[in-house]
Amino acid sequence: MNRIITVGREFGSGGRELGRRLSEALSFAYYDQEIIEEIAKETSLSAEYVRTIVEKRPFFSYPIHTARTLYPQANPVLDQNMEIYSKQHKIIKALAEKSDCIIVGRCADYILRDMDPFRIFVYADTDSKIKRTREKAAAQAQAAAAGDVQEIKDISKEGSSRLDDDVATINDKELKRRMDRIDKERARYYEFYTGQKWGARENYDLLINTTNISPADAAKNTAMLFQAQAEREEKRA
Repeated sequence: MNRIITVGREFGSGGRELGRRLSEALSFAYYDQEIIEEIAKETSLSAEYVRTIVEKRPFFSYPIHTARTLYPQANPVLDQNMEIYSKQHKIIKALAEKSDCIIVGRCADYILRDMDPFRIFVYADTDSKIKRTREKAAAQAQAAAAGDVQEIKDISKEGSSRLDDDVATINDKELKRRMDRIDKERARYYEFYTGQKWGARENYDLLINTTNISPADAAKNTAMLFQAQAEREEKRA
């Protein structure tokens, strides 16, 4: 069976960077926005539209686990949400079956629960998340000024583009409000599709606090931990 690592993360915690660097350290495939792009291809919807669906809980009062027979009336919005989630489920399973990999977000820890993934959740305090988010936004602005299109794309994948406006123009209070909104959307989405609490320690194998450690150093330490654990399991086998 392939080795799989899933990464859940608070906005601004550096979870995406940690996942990417961890994939480089372990020579694992890395999947994040690629999943969105693949869903878009299979559904003929724009990647941006798919992104809004897979990062927000559908606006319904009942969870996915509620019997659909209780709600027999047609609901095109719900049906499209469920179609996209179904595509995401299928794509994530296919990627995990292909090779050793790291998958960021997308309820991958739950979707792949039968494949025994190593489940990581990354978090940090508010001040460090604000600082990291501003640094990402500044780097993106600098890349834009220099006309470095690839760098802009790479930084956008880390998440600062989800804050709507130029981060430099808003104060810390407003930035925190927007970051909290994104995390609430992630939590509602996760809980809607899994029935589990997002970020709860009982749902993960490793919690990483990046308040006082860089994502790069955290990835390095996590790679050593993961490799040591894999070696112990091989000896017991």
